[in-house]
Amino acid sequence: MEATLSKLSEDASFSQRIDAMHRRDRVCLTAFVVVLWCTLLFALFTVWPYIATPAITVILTVACGLVLLFNTAAIVAMLRHYEEDKHFIYSLDLKHLDETRSFGR
Repeated sequence: MEATLSKLSEDASFSQRIDAMHRRDRVCLTAFVVVLWCTLLFALFTVWPYIATPAITVILTVACGLVLLFNTAAIVAMLRHYEEDKHFIYSLDLKHLDETRSFGR
């Protein structure tokens, strides 16, 4: 009986650690997308006055939009995948981290 309670406690702790890692990854990826958008839009609007040809302005704007669209979509898809398989993905990471820590003791 005590072994079962201990196992449940370990599982709950492990699940909390997985949720914490997933939450941290979500925050970091969201921050990355915000910084990406700010950086590319800043670069676009900074060089805008120096572009003499209107066709180049259109090409540059479309290219910037496509980069933002595809990168954002890829990160959103990755976050969805992480949400679906977070126990598989993060449990491997946590097991390796725990083994590394116990090896150093």
